[in-house]
Amino acid sequence: MYFSKFIKFGTINEKKIFMNFFLSFFFLLPLFSLADAPEAWQIGFQDPATPIMQGIIDLHHDILFFMILVLVFVLWMITRTLYHFHYKKNPIPEKIIHGTAIEIAWTITPSLILVLIAVPSFALLYSLDEVVDPAVTIKAIGHQWYWSYEYSDYSQSDDQSIAFDSYMIPDDDLELGQLRLLEVDNRMVVPANTHLRLIITAADVLHSWAVPSLGAKCDAVPGRLNQIPLFIKREGVFYGQCSELCGANHAFMPIVVEAVSLEDYISWVSTKLEEI
Repeated sequence: MYFSKFIKFGTINEKKIFMNFFLSFFFLLPLFSLADAPEAWQIGFQDPATPIMQGIIDLHHDILFFMILVLVFVLWMITRTLYHFHYKKNPIPEKIIHGTAIEIAWTITPSLILVLIAVPSFALLYSLDEVVDPAVTIKAIGHQWYWSYEYSDYSQSDDQSIAFDSYMIPDDDLELGQLRLLEVDNRMVVPANTHLRLIITAADVLHSWAVPSLGAKCDAVPGRLNQIPLFIKREGVFYGQCSELCGANHAFMPIVVEAVSLEDYISWVSTKLEEI
């Protein structure tokens, strides 16, 4: 009611302010929607940047739909039972000890629901291990307590390869706009819209390389090579952390993946090769 009066009887300046506010809101909405880092009091997913993460979010929403249906139905049944079979409304207890039809129903119905949930779950699970010929292979090595990365595709010899350590930036060295406990001095730079293969291992104890926006979480095991495929659909900076308790400074070894255009990635590789 107030807004209708405002639009109808407001002055020209008031109407301009009103329209500029809503136009700026809708134009800036895509910027606010891309949350690739954790936020305070966040309980939902970060925005997906890979098909895998999009599939995880879609599966979560589908399962949540069934959960809400079951929850509402069970609450309705309990409420109805408590109301109709209250000792004041029904002083003489019912002598129902067996019901074949209802027992068949409450056995078959959950089974069908589980089947409906299992089919997309298996499809997503197998897609996690899908092998695609990668254009870029990167090796991530977990240490106590930092990550190191190797780009072996550009190695000219054993002594000449793109390799660097990635340490967390201390609080005292953070610049304006950087995220506390999440920024690193050397980011893992990758090209967007390109099939990647990430080989993960550890040098000392168990670690886990995890970036929520990419839908990636893989254990780093000493003496073992695990691999995950990545296909990042958009450019951006994606934050993650070690997700396996690995010692005193476990919370201080963040992961930062920067997805750039193919041209910028080639320029970055050329610069790194010149530094060798």
